[in-house]
Amino acid sequence: MDIGISSVGWFRKTAGMAARFESLGFRSALFTDSQNLCAEVWSQLALAAHATDRIRLGPGVTNSVTRDPALTACAAATLQAESEGRAVLCIGRGDSAVQRIGKREQKVADFEAYLIAVQRYLSGEAVDRDGFESRLEFLPALRELPKVPLEVMATGPRVIGLSARVADRVCFAVGADPEFLADRMAFARGEAERAGRDPAALRFGAIVNCLVGDDLAAAREAIRGSAATFARFSSFRGNDPSTLPGPLQGAVEWVREHYDMKDHTRAGVAHTQGISDDFVDWFALVGSSSSVLERFRALEALGLDFVHIVPGSTGADLSVVGASLEALSKDVLPVFA
Repeated sequence: MDIGISSVGWFRKTAGMAARFESLGFRSALFTDSQNLCAEVWSQLALAAHATDRIRLGPGVTNSVTRDPALTACAAATLQAESEGRAVLCIGRGDSAVQRIGKREQKVADFEAYLIAVQRYLSGEAVDRDGFESRLEFLPALRELPKVPLEVMATGPRVIGLSARVADRVCFAVGADPEFLADRMAFARGEAERAGRDPAALRFGAIVNCLVGDDLAAAREAIRGSAATFARFSSFRGNDPSTLPGPLQGAVEWVREHYDMKDHTRAGVAHTQGISDDFVDWFALVGSSSSVLERFRALEALGLDFVHIVPGSTGADLSVVGASLEALSKDVLPVFA
């Protein structure tokens, strides 16, 4: 099981961050695509590609609202070339990047059409654009490189099913509880089979909030804000909270009423007050190195191919986050190398 990291790139720092993540032993690094809040992701990823040798790189995540499918495919293929085959295209229906331009996440049917178009572009196939045959005309020049894998960030059943039908990699954004993840994986495999796909051809992973620290109270506070953000994904329109596990159902009901996008991903803000310690312990990987390692082993036992960790909340104590990354590098990542 590959363990990677998802973080926010910043001007003149993203390349150094990627190099640091690689030196710590992470297998991949995703950087946020949120044009009003941080540096433009694809240019930063190209810089990161030239600062690293092994680590897989991609947006974490880009979206289907702010970028035309041809533009997204071109950006991913460019990163594949600049990184010599280490790109991954991780995409979702839209969150802060979309909200900051006054829009909402894309409807599932439109998202499916978008993903199909991106897959065709990345495969060198033609895409019908209102009667015009469109393709990435430069792609034959990159024929020595493999196709960029399309990874979909999926939370609700409809997007999980869509991912299983269309994507190369399914990344579950549903927390770190093994029982719930096993249920979502079984559902995805069933959807792939119903679509005539071999589930074994798919790669399954999860994005999870993770903070290692012997001071459990401090660790919880450093991760609580980002745990609230990821719980919020289960509150998007079309998702029925009554079908969720009890801990997640309670968090979803709270964030639906109280989440404030002005404090998106932040620690110590009003909407985190309803995110209990019990929920953080259930939804995130938090605690000592030994306890977090045990949780990672439980995820590996599910058959997950990869995990992206979110290492802390915006505004969290950087010394706590830094110590967590060092502990992961020393005590956890070598187990899965």
